[in-house]
Amino acid sequence: MNLIPLPAFSDNYIWLLQHQGLALVVDPGDSTPVANWLTEHNHKLDCILVTHHHGDHTGGVAKLQHDWGAKVYGPAHEKLPFEYQALMQGQQFSWLGMNFLTLDVPGHTSGHIAYFAEPEGQEPLLFCGDTLFSGGCGRLFEGTPKQMLHSLDQLAALPGTSRVCCAHEYTLSNLKFANAVEPHNASLQAYVLHCKDLRAQNLPTLPAKLANELQINPFLRTRSPTVISAVKKFAPQVKDNEADIFAHLRLWKNDYQ
Repeated sequence: MNLIPLPAFSDNYIWLLQHQGLALVVDPGDSTPVANWLTEHNHKLDCILVTHHHGDHTGGVAKLQHDWGAKVYGPAHEKLPFEYQALMQGQQFSWLGMNFLTLDVPGHTSGHIAYFAEPEGQEPLLFCGDTLFSGGCGRLFEGTPKQMLHSLDQLAALPGTSRVCCAHEYTLSNLKFANAVEPHNASLQAYVLHCKDLRAQNLPTLPAKLANELQINPFLRTRSPTVISAVKKFAPQVKDNEADIFAHLRLWKNDYQ
């Protein structure tokens, strides 16, 4: 299984899995990069995964579905403008012998889902849409802080070797905020240098390693004393509970420049 990030729009990635002349894509907001890749590499699109309803993740699905006859999977608790098989927490499906597990991860949207798979002989894959980013997490457009915290806890419990396939190249801006929260985090400092080097070569910072995210991502570290202390300095009125700490960390990030 070869994993390929296809750039789309200004900062999206459409993730593509390729094997034996067939392809699976995740969140194709634009059909053109996918169609171009398929034509250039003489592959057939066989499967489409959708994590949530936002247009930059769904805009290309209908055309790809029509042109290639691909099977489409998506969230059971959201409405999408095309035919698809609805999935929810714990449900599984198989593609070319590889099982995908569905995780309900509401927060960014109310019905957001993620897909987890373990290719034979390769590190696990997590397609998490806009729930988890490298160094950050998605904005809470529809869900609550408590929901998002629970969603991120689910993802954090996956194997540390998991490749985190986020849908946007937001890493450097996220790390700028992470550094404001934990300026003395040595793992974070090293990761910033690594990501700056990748972007200087016009290479993606993704997929990220989950084990590293647990060391550097403040939204996965809201129970860490250093993160709690930073949030309390930003918002002295914060209540001493996990959901409120998370909520004020997210509010801080929303307005951070």
